[in-house]
Amino acid sequence: MDVERVRLRPWADSDFWLLGRLNSPEMTEHLGGPETEAQLEARHRRYVGLESGRMYRVESAGRGETVGSIGFWGREWRGEPVWETGWGVLPEFQGRGLAALAARAVVEAARAAGRNRYLHAFPSVDHHASNSVCRKAGFTLLGEAEFEYPKGHWLTSNDWRIDLDEA
Repeated sequence: MDVERVRLRPWADSDFWLLGRLNSPEMTEHLGGPETEAQLEARHRRYVGLESGRMYRVESAGRGETVGSIGFWGREWRGEPVWETGWGVLPEFQGRGLAALAARAVVEAARAAGRNRYLHAFPSVDHHASNSVCRKAGFTLLGEAEFEYPKGHWLTSNDWRIDLDEA
C-alpha cells in the first residue's frame, strides 16, 4: 500500500499565489468568506514576517505538488499564551488525509519551537472536515467556544487542544 506523505516548506515570498487559490468561496465558507486582494497581501506579509510561530506551504512528499498551507502562531487564550493552528487543503487534494498528516507535522514543529505548552485549533462546529482533521491528528476536544474570526465575525467553534509536553 502506498501511503502518501507531506512535507512542510517555510512560507516564502513566492507563495502568494497559494493564498489566492485558498481564497475561493468554497474554501472560506467557514471563515467569513473570501478576502480582498489588499487583505490577502497583508496576510502574505504577516506569513512571511511571522515572528511568533511559522507558516508553511504543504507539499505532497511523493510528487512535490503544493497541496495547501498550515501554520502555527502565538496568541492568548483564556488568560494564557498558547499556539494556534489553522490549515487549508486545495480542493483537488482533499479527501486523501493530507490535512491530518500536515497537522501532525505542525504539532511537531510547534513542539520543537517550545515556548507554549498547548496548541489549539478552532474550527467552526459546522466544519466537519476540519473537526475530523483535529481528531485524526490527536487533538482533544475541550468543547465549544465563541470565536472571532475574522475580526468582527463571531462563530461557534470547537476548541481542540494538544498538550505539546506529552510525547
